[in-house]
Amino acid sequence: MFQFQKKKLLAGAGLCFILLVGVAATTVKDKGPKPNLKVLPKDISHEELEKIMKGFNVSLGVKCNHCHAPAKTDPKKLDFASDEKPEKTTARHMIRMTAKINKKYFNQSGGEDVAAITCITCHNGKVHPESKITLPPPPNR
Repeated sequence: MFQFQKKKLLAGAGLCFILLVGVAATTVKDKGPKPNLKVLPKDISHEELEKIMKGFNVSLGVKCNHCHAPAKTDPKKLDFASDEKPEKTTARHMIRMTAKINKKYFNQSGGEDVAAITCITCHNGKVHPESKITLPPPPNR
């Protein structure tokens, strides 16, 4: 009887170990600091970085390859650290600009849910924001 319980205990412990190893292997780990981040925090989480990038996709109506150059080793992949494309430098300037506007006029220091200027405010889903505002004609008098 004692042998049978010992075997059940060992089998249960073995299954728990396999389960823990399986969970640990499938858990996505943040790989630490991202290379070449100049405006965003270097220790930003993968999820937060992805959220910001998806915001750019929607706000400008573009895909990742608009700012990110193809990888030299595999053109089907992107080299996210590369500064080869000028659009990436422009994006950095725009991020700094909106941060200054938000800090000065909306007192937004991050994390607060207040009305603020974002990419979509001007771009409205277009790569280049409209440069002219079309006003309705004046009323007839």
